[in-house]
Amino acid sequence: MYLHIGSETIVSAESLIGIFDLENTSVSKFTREFLRARQQAGKVVTVAEDIPKSFVLCAAPTRRDGKGQETVYLSQLAASTLRKRAEGNGLDF
Repeated sequence: MYLHIGSETIVSAESLIGIFDLENTSVSKFTREFLRARQQAGKVVTVAEDIPKSFVLCAAPTRRDGKGQETVYLSQLAASTLRKRAEGNGLDF
């Protein structure tokens, strides 16, 4: 299964860790630090053509131990919209 997260971007349901509302979660110091670190590591992909409303955290397994590289996608779609799409695809949240 795949989830369309905006623009022309889809992510695999297997790699999906979470969908987060950017306005609510960026209040936390820890979330801001996490996003800043991912940005500095080059692991943030902007798929929003407008101001982002949510971010999607994915980890695609790329190593033998099953641990993957985390990627943060910034989306202009609301977290609630992405959640409904995910639930419509049979994903549990």
